[in-house]
Formats: sequence, C-alpha cells, structure tokens
Amino acid sequence: MPAATPGQRRKLLVIMEENHSTGEVFPSGMPYLWRLARRYGHATDWHAIGHPSLPNYLAIFAGSAFSHPPDCSPGGGCSYPGPSVFGQALARGETARAYQESMPQPCDTSSSGGYDVNHNPWAYFPSEAAACRAGDLPAGTPARGALAADVRSGTLPAIGMITPNLMNDAHDGTLAQADAWLQTNIAPLINNTAFQKNGLLLIVFDEAETTDTTNGGGHVAMVAVGPLVKHGQSAVLYQHENLLKTVTTYLGIDGNLSKAGTVPAMSDLVP
Repeated sequence: MPAATPGQRRKLLVIMEENHSTGEVFPSGMPYLWRLARRYGHATDWHAIGHPSLPNYLAIFAGSAFSHPPDCSPGGGCSYPGPSVFGQALARGETARAYQESMPQPCDTSSSGGYDVNHNPWAYFPSEAAACRAGDLPAGTPARGALAADVRSGTLPAIGMITPNLMNDAHDGTLAQADAWLQTNIAPLINNTAFQKNGLLLIVFDEAETTDTTNGGGHVAMVAVGPLVKHGQSAVLYQHENLLKTVTTYLGIDGNLSKAGTVPAMSDLVP
C-alpha cells in the first residue's frame, strides 16, 4: 500500500456502528450495508478486541485499548496519553475532523440524550484538548451542519470519524434504523467529487453482543467503500488495530501508533 503524496490528498472516513455480531447484521439485518459490502469489499473474519465500547474505540483511533477500561467519562483516571490518529494527522500537516451526531457542543465530555461520550475517542486525550474543541464537532443533519457543509464544499478532512447517535448506530435503536441512517447519509459522501478520486469509507461495528467474546469482543462486520477498494472479500483474521494501521498507511502518516505498529494493514482490500 503506497504512501499518499500531497497531490493525491486522500480522504478517509470511519463510521462506527454498535453492539451486533456479523451474523445478526449480514445479510438480512442491514440489507443496504450488505449491498455496499458486496459492491465494494468487506472482511469476513473481523473481530473486536473486547467489551465494552470504549476500549474498542481507543484501539481503532489510538492503537491501544489502554488496559481495557470500563466505559467512563473523560477526566481523572479516564484519560490517556496521545497521540490519537487525529493528533498524529494534524502533526503531519493533514486535516482531521470528527462528526458526532446529537453532540450538544464541540468535544463534549459528558453524555447526554443520544450522544455517548464513550463513542467519541478524541475527547479522551487531554494533550489534544484544543484540537478536539476545534475539530470534534456536532455532525448536524444530512441537510445542515458540519458534515453536510464539508461534503458540499469539498473540504472533507484527510481523516474523519462519523458517529451516529445511540438510536442510529444500533446501540439503542434497531439494525433497520441504523441501515436507514446509513442509506440517507452515505450517498452524499460516496458521490462527493473529492471522495470519488481516492476516498475511502470504513464502516465497522465496535463490538458484538456481550455473549460473543470470540477473539475478545466478538465477530463483527467491517465494510470498505471507495473507488480504490479491491472488490470482494477478505477472509484474513483482523482486529481493530488493523483498521488503524490501514488508516495511517492509506494516508501516508504511518507513525506506528502503539499496537498498530506491529500489525499489517488490510492490503488485500485496500490498495
């Protein structure tokens, strides 16, 4: 997987879903996501690293589960040394944004309503607090808000995270609701001119249901969408750190974030 050059300006976004195993999701639980998986690519042996949510999000966006903390709000004994992949991208001169649906204010460190801070990993790195306040934003709606504005203006970040709220990520709502949310929100991204050149969208579940503990946090779905994705499926055993390695390699900012430095990128799906 070659490193990106400034002329390529690759765009990569990660959408997080919640708490369902692959067997519940595919093929009938989320038919739209299944169509994307078959059209582009997906991993058939992807596993979360544990339960509950927070260590999985930390592994994906910082390369470490940090001793598998329980879900907790940032601060006190629940904050971690950087960098996150967002901080690393900014340090390399790239752009970074996180779009959190139903979050009341930028980089909010308290859960409320449909927003769960445990699904917002950037908020857990105090060394990046200023960057988080600037780049970790309420997503808005498909028509209005930070995400819609960046799609319309062609200013999607090099690395972006999109987190649906608790009803739309299948945590509190149904898989059908999550699938409908994806169908409404993904089309503008896929059709975006900047994304069509060399964008990559990774959709992954943080963990399976708690009864599934295979390889840590259970067998979950991971779908790769984009013009450069190798069509088909991967049967390689991957976990969340492999996703981070893929992100940093694809963007050419590979700094071997924690455990992500010792695992391969998923080059069988992403060139």
